[in-house]
Amino acid sequence: MEEKFTDRIKAAVAEEPFAQMLELRPLEVKEGYAKVEMVIKPEYRNLFGATHGGLIFSALDEAFELASNSHGTFATALSVTINYLRAVKPGEKLVAEASEVGKTKRTGNYRFLVSNQDGELVAQGQGLVYRKDDPIQL
Repeated sequence: MEEKFTDRIKAAVAEEPFAQMLELRPLEVKEGYAKVEMVIKPEYRNLFGATHGGLIFSALDEAFELASNSHGTFATALSVTINYLRAVKPGEKLVAEASEVGKTKRTGNYRFLVSNQDGELVAQGQGLVYRKDDPIQL
């Protein structure tokens, strides 16, 4: 039986240098949806001692990348909006989810939720991708 594309793209994250550096781990990928987790390390703090917003964005962006490319054709981000709702401390585990809310031949619209290990909402947002006809080879 041939491996599904969503399984192949999930496995490919293990080879992605940026995901390796941040220890981003995909938990689930299906067409139009992805869930990723990461543990916040002390070195991710900003100058005020809270987790740098870029780390929260990175978790969200990895889920966005997986969800939007889960159909097997190349998609690239056009815009992303994120709202930070609460501070995150080192040691917390973040779970970022991206869900497709609309898809056309050329665009896709996604909703993002980022929660901590207690289910508290940390950030939310939305993103838009441009879809190409180019198949992804993994």
